[in-house]
Amino acid sequence: MKRFLLPILLLAISLGCKKTNPNEPPEPEPQVVTPLVQTGLVTTDKNFPGANEMITITFNPGKGNAALNATTGDVYIHWGVVTNSSNGSWKYVKSDFNTADPSSKMIRQANGSYSITITPQTFFNVPPGEQILKIAMVFKNTDASIVARNTDGSDIYIPVYSSGLHVRFLGPEMAPTSTPSPVVANVTVGQQLEISGVASQSANLKLTLNDIEFANAANATQIIGKATITTIGEQVIKITANGSVQQSFKVTATGAVTTAALPSGAKPNGVTFLNNGGSAILALYAPQKNYVYALGDFNNWTATANSYMKRTADGNTWWIQLDGLDPNTEYAYQFWVDGTIKIADPYTEKVLDPNYDQYIPATNYANFGTYPTGKTTGIVSTMKASQSPYSWTNPAITRPAKNDLVIYELLLRDFLGTNNYQMLKDTVNYLSQLGVNAIELLPVNEFEGNNSWGYNPSFYFALDKYYGSKPMLQAFVDACHAKGIAVILDVVFNHAEGQSPMVQLYWDAANNRPAANNPWFNAVAPHSAIKFGNDFNHESMATRNFVKDVLKFWMQEYRIDGYRFDFTKGFTQKASSDDAAMSAKDDSRIAILKDYNNYIRSIDPNAYVILEHLCSDEEEKLLAAEGMMLWNNLNHSFMEASMGWLTNSNFNRGLFTTHGFAQADGLVSYMESHDEERMMYKNLQYGNAAGAYNVKDLNTALKRQELCAAFLFTMPGPKMIWQFGELGYDISIDHNGRTGEKPLLWDYNKQAARVALKNAFARFIALKKNNSIFKSNNIVANLSGAVKYIKLSEGTNTVVVVGNFDVNTQTASVDMGTTGTWYDVANNSTISLAGSSYIANLAPGEYHIFSKALLQ
Repeated sequence: MKRFLLPILLLAISLGCKKTNPNEPPEPEPQVVTPLVQTGLVTTDKNFPGANEMITITFNPGKGNAALNATTGDVYIHWGVVTNSSNGSWKYVKSDFNTADPSSKMIRQANGSYSITITPQTFFNVPPGEQILKIAMVFKNTDASIVARNTDGSDIYIPVYSSGLHVRFLGPEMAPTSTPSPVVANVTVGQQLEISGVASQSANLKLTLNDIEFANAANATQIIGKATITTIGEQVIKITANGSVQQSFKVTATGAVTTAALPSGAKPNGVTFLNNGGSAILALYAPQKNYVYALGDFNNWTATANSYMKRTADGNTWWIQLDGLDPNTEYAYQFWVDGTIKIADPYTEKVLDPNYDQYIPATNYANFGTYPTGKTTGIVSTMKASQSPYSWTNPAITRPAKNDLVIYELLLRDFLGTNNYQMLKDTVNYLSQLGVNAIELLPVNEFEGNNSWGYNPSFYFALDKYYGSKPMLQAFVDACHAKGIAVILDVVFNHAEGQSPMVQLYWDAANNRPAANNPWFNAVAPHSAIKFGNDFNHESMATRNFVKDVLKFWMQEYRIDGYRFDFTKGFTQKASSDDAAMSAKDDSRIAILKDYNNYIRSIDPNAYVILEHLCSDEEEKLLAAEGMMLWNNLNHSFMEASMGWLTNSNFNRGLFTTHGFAQADGLVSYMESHDEERMMYKNLQYGNAAGAYNVKDLNTALKRQELCAAFLFTMPGPKMIWQFGELGYDISIDHNGRTGEKPLLWDYNKQAARVALKNAFARFIALKKNNSIFKSNNIVANLSGAVKYIKLSEGTNTVVVVGNFDVNTQTASVDMGTTGTWYDVANNSTISLAGSSYIANLAPGEYHIFSKALLQ
């Protein structure tokens, strides 16, 4: 079993919670103890270094995360101090992180280590009277592209001592932790530990195990003794000087693991409540692990023989039954695996986060729980047996047919000032009046931080608390269903971030990536062209089973009407180095997606399955034939046409026939999504002009958007709008950073020209939903050049949409197929044709929707 060495001091930051931008000021740290042993990553030449004495600090690049182990060049320290006035944060930081500061350059030693000698008070220019408590540091190469930290990715701290009596341990080596007492892990019952300690002055020293003395030394500065571990669980070893000055660490001992099958009725993952909630079975899928403790509020976060988990015969699942629980109490808990890592339950429905929960507005979610500060570190899971089920008022919804879908893609963070589900519920009328019949929420399961698009997922069953509680989201879905609006959830199964317990559970710290034996994730994504986060391996049955559990959960608990799968192109194990190779037909990927689709339909045959796939037509055609829908990005061509630049403005990819599909309902076409630049921004910045006609003029730009929308909504097939597209939102996607918060501009509803655009969207949506001709497969179109048109035929009726996308007047000539009177739906007028051709000069931006029959 691998033993992890304790770096000089560990900050309580889990794999996913560490600072990702070293230039950011360090966050205030939780309680951290004085180091027990100076072996491993960093050592000093003095046991009790002081602020005003020279100390030599030595760094071993092979320890900690070993990021600089292969480096033969220069090594620098990025460092500062924690003082009695810095509130736990770094202070007096030496130079910028990216600067190769000569004063912080280390000297390479013959054994491959690096050393530097300083006097802390003067080196960091700390004023007299301000006390240095710790030196804080990370190590880096010259350009700061490689950074060495503790094994768990946290920063490194060296304590600085004042005068007086202090004690510390010299051995044994400690496993990484930053709870109030460090821990010696992987000790077995019957093992004898040699304990050594040192004092800064002569004193009467004593060593105890669970307050029972096993060694002493009178008037001494060193002590050595042997402690025999006799029971499973947590014990405390202390060194005491003169009866009062002391230091401690914990020994958590392991013994034989009991092999036992999961009790009948117990879930294979997560929590199963028994006995009316007075008991709970916790289950964790963790193959190849040696032992697991369940820690939580139910045992005061202490590893005991009663919290030592059993293992199923196949070696894959760990479980424990907890009795004596209060069904009305919410318990926080974690799994402590192999004495090296504490993780939250991957199947938990709610987490508590020590770093980000404090920033959740009470208006969004109040009284969601209290983090067990001082008892553990990292994210914790929660469970509560007695919870009031939501009372659904609309038990069923007649979902719109796929061909009728008009989806409104929505990021709650940037949609409402009070960005919670209750306020969103109160806004459903706005969306209903617009005519949309489906709302697609960007990911709402627990993601890293609070301010996010949501495509950095960490927990898949937990609702991110930043937008509200479980009943609030259920009430929103209920309100949508009352209006006949389906709710589609965006889900991210291509990757997960470092906070994910499944990532942390099998982690290769030396290479900063998932370990090769991770059941769910690839160590390295096989496709190097595009990579996000830690890459799921969908050919693994562990991944397949997990994804299905997630899909079933949201459909059953929240009555979600379907899913939009993010970046399904990434569900491949084929090696590729460019997008073309990655997009080529992949039979394995097709089989994976068919499997997920079939599973969803086994739960709800009418659920929507939408893929952001963007692969070859050959592959997408096969997926569409299985009833799945494919995202169809028309942003570039519509953007060019809207701006009045014609060369790359062909809309033909909006027609299902150009994809080789048998039906239109397999393509979800859109002009904008969360991923694309906003069309109105491009119009106003880069629009074309001729004479007095200028697309950069606001009113003209908005009419160009109306022209584009007329063509989008009249092409057969499902459609999607990105939020506020109906009002001509003109803030760049890169405002405040691509994924940063964007301004709320509901005042657009007070501007006549923007309201006119919204009303046009509503008219087009109503036409699409109310008239079956817009589902017709009988299509003739010319969607390139200046004058574009679509002709749809159904029975005796024909609809022709024609428009001029140039900035100059152009002549339209369209074979209408018949003579007589035509209704101009767009302009509430009629025309009469003596012949079967429509020939007219169209002004820039002018369009018509002609119908032989009166449309609804």
